[in-house]
Amino acid sequence: MYVLKPGIKKNPEKRWALPDRIFFGYGACHILAGVFLQCPPLEGFHAERIIPHESFWGGHMYVTNGIIAFDYHGYSGRERLLEHHRKGWASHSPGWGCAIERVDFDPLNTAELNQRKMRGPDQYLHDPIPRARNFIERRNHARDAAKALETTFA
Repeated sequence: MYVLKPGIKKNPEKRWALPDRIFFGYGACHILAGVFLQCPPLEGFHAERIIPHESFWGGHMYVTNGIIAFDYHGYSGRERLLEHHRKGWASHSPGWGCAIERVDFDPLNTAELNQRKMRGPDQYLHDPIPRARNFIERRNHARDAAKALETTFA
């Protein structure tokens, strides 16, 4: 698990300068999920959110078909992603727990996101949508999803 240095998320220039995986893994995961769903490379996916229990950090959004998931890691088994996330945050915050919720709002709508304490696409230094699209387009989705599915049932 990667931990950002204090102040990076509040500094627009430093946040934008992060490598893609860190940018989309630590503060812009909802942008990646929203762009994935705009023009899905694979059918049957929807967004879900990890919502930490009150007074804890560690929220995350990803897309899933219920078996495999896609986020800044690429494709993995959904349960594996959830366990990885839980272990990472629990190791930093004893007692960490969360709820998993299907996203019922547009992950690219600024007003909807702000209600949930997330930034809209227009609230970053530059437009993150082309950056997310490029991140997604660099993947071989059929191959990577098949590999994740294979390891899920291995």
